[in-house]
Amino acid sequence: MGKIAILAEKPSQARAYADAFKVKQKGKTYIELEPCPTFPDGAIITWAVGHLVELKEPKEYKKEWEKWSLTSLPIMVDKYEDKVASKMYTQFNAVKKVFNDPQITMIYNGCDAEREGSNIFYSIYKMTKVKKPVRRLWVNSLEVDEIRKGFNRMESNDRDLLMYQEAKTRQISDWLVGMNCSRLYTLLLQKKGFKGSISIGRVQSPTVYLIYKRLQEIENFKPENFYEIEGLFQAQNGLYKGRAKIKTKVRAEAEQLLAHHGISPVDTGRITSVTNKTKRIQPPKLHALSTLQATANKRWKYSPAHVLKLTQSLYEKKLVSYPRTDSQLITHNEYEYLNDALPKFQQLINQSFTPISRANNRRFVDSSNVGEHYAIIPTKKVPTEKALQSMPQDERNIYFEVLNTTVAMFHKDYEYDEKTILTNIKNLEFKSVGKTELVKGWKELFANDKNLQEREETLPIVAQGETVQSKIAIIEGTTTPPKPYTEGQLITMMKTCGKSVENEEEIEILKSVEGIGTEATRSGIIETIKKHEFIEVRKNIVYITPKGELLCRAIEGTLLSSPSMTAKWEIYLKKIGRGEGSAKHFIDNIGKFINQLILEVPDQLSELSIDAEKFAKPAAKNIALCPACKIGKISLRRNFYGCSDYKNGCKQTFPERILGKKLTEKNIKDLSSVGKTAEIKGFKSKNGKQFSAALRLVEGKIEFEFNAKK
Repeated sequence: MGKIAILAEKPSQARAYADAFKVKQKGKTYIELEPCPTFPDGAIITWAVGHLVELKEPKEYKKEWEKWSLTSLPIMVDKYEDKVASKMYTQFNAVKKVFNDPQITMIYNGCDAEREGSNIFYSIYKMTKVKKPVRRLWVNSLEVDEIRKGFNRMESNDRDLLMYQEAKTRQISDWLVGMNCSRLYTLLLQKKGFKGSISIGRVQSPTVYLIYKRLQEIENFKPENFYEIEGLFQAQNGLYKGRAKIKTKVRAEAEQLLAHHGISPVDTGRITSVTNKTKRIQPPKLHALSTLQATANKRWKYSPAHVLKLTQSLYEKKLVSYPRTDSQLITHNEYEYLNDALPKFQQLINQSFTPISRANNRRFVDSSNVGEHYAIIPTKKVPTEKALQSMPQDERNIYFEVLNTTVAMFHKDYEYDEKTILTNIKNLEFKSVGKTELVKGWKELFANDKNLQEREETLPIVAQGETVQSKIAIIEGTTTPPKPYTEGQLITMMKTCGKSVENEEEIEILKSVEGIGTEATRSGIIETIKKHEFIEVRKNIVYITPKGELLCRAIEGTLLSSPSMTAKWEIYLKKIGRGEGSAKHFIDNIGKFINQLILEVPDQLSELSIDAEKFAKPAAKNIALCPACKIGKISLRRNFYGCSDYKNGCKQTFPERILGKKLTEKNIKDLSSVGKTAEIKGFKSKNGKQFSAALRLVEGKIEFEFNAKK
């Protein structure tokens, strides 16, 4: 058989693979495994560090493409080529050496089991120019048992190659749109007085446009008054309220209705109907990445990117299954191990209840509809109390959200009694609806979640035919504008192309809409549009910036602003991944689209007016005399503090952030003037633990100084 080379996507993944077998030796860039039944002649695990390989830049095809110019557009080539990313040569050469080792007879793709993992693997594989057979590892968990099973049932690379085609097509199309449209719009807007550059993206631009559209709706919203008729009824056993079936913008219509029935402000009525209906609500569906991101944002205001990072960390700790999934279903295999582990899970959350079986409930368990990955669920590994305590609080929150949602699947339905009273006053019917909780069920597991607390309208015990005394009034209300998006709602907005999805039924109806981006990329897109300063997030509310508004006004009416078109592109990319679509066809269409923009956009932008003052950068604020050259002044640049005399060779800089803590102007002033700050709280180590330390400037570099007493 020969020795096997295994490429992991990152070092932590490589270590997890090695944990499942006996290690022979470890190097800086590889881990060698002892021969075993799975690898009779041994194996060598090496790793990427994300994208070791990337697409070449335009200037690497043609020198004239280095300078931004309208006359150089479109930027298109017959063959799109890769290169080793800068500063990644050491690891790339290490992988290349392993792949080309004569003892290696086969290579296993152990990168993440999704299209980008396939892209990372094959981009590296092709750059090494090695010609050896490839097989695909497909696991949903980094647990030892799952890894061993995965390596013992390696798949052919047929599907892997299709996923690579899909991912590479996506990468090239994004490159084409970014390189051509960013230059096109930037240069045309600069002619009109805009200072700076505009980044255009196949996915990011329609995302910004959807946010802009919502904020425009809010800005242009005109509140309107409406009128309803409400009754306050005194029954033998208590008071209750009811409303007539009318909602009108004209108060006179409500007055006419009361006059038509001859109803006085104080009148007598009769209860004509009392119905009780027991209703049940099943436990929530298991989490996909997007639902976990939306839930965590609603509960703790975590950004989608932060939720992905936390869930990825839990995955690497072997506590949850693969995070980048769009499925909310599991197979019967996962159900069985969860059922077996349930007593341990119940003990962990301190919730004892008699479980019910949902093995055949297709809301949760449906092997035929689980895609590439099943829902995010806890693994068989149950963390100890010590392990839980060592977790950062936000990571612990995510773990228990996944755990509680999974355990809820085994709990009883939430049950409540819905009572409806119909009260008749001179042939005008008033309806009253109230709820009484009967069985808490799965909601016991979410007692601290305010979003799940039911507001109960309790009604008194009444009898059909009972006479009630009534106070009737016309009440006035005002329509309210749509609410701006929270950062968590952006994920759902992207998934549904901006359509409203406030309840589960609507989500089911919109299943066929692929949305903008994918489950794995949406949080990254949000981070990108924040980084490009198109949006800003304040207290979890998303706002459009002047730059974002300019982008949206510029692309309005083009396909770059069309979320539905972007969704259609995503649908076709998935067809390529299934072997049903052509990469050449897709890229050719992107090329036609770009050529059309180059022809049409100059005329479209000719009418666009720009307030150049909005985009003028404020002068840098001088904070302190430079401690290095004693001539220049230290001020905040784009994302660091630097010396104003840099043109004359002064290289003194200070980072804006250190280990997750943003440095204040006073911190920089203290470092520059006295060489030391006071103790600063809130630094975060690599393992997520917070600590405090003073900062000291030593030969132009910052060092930590710890309190010896502490």
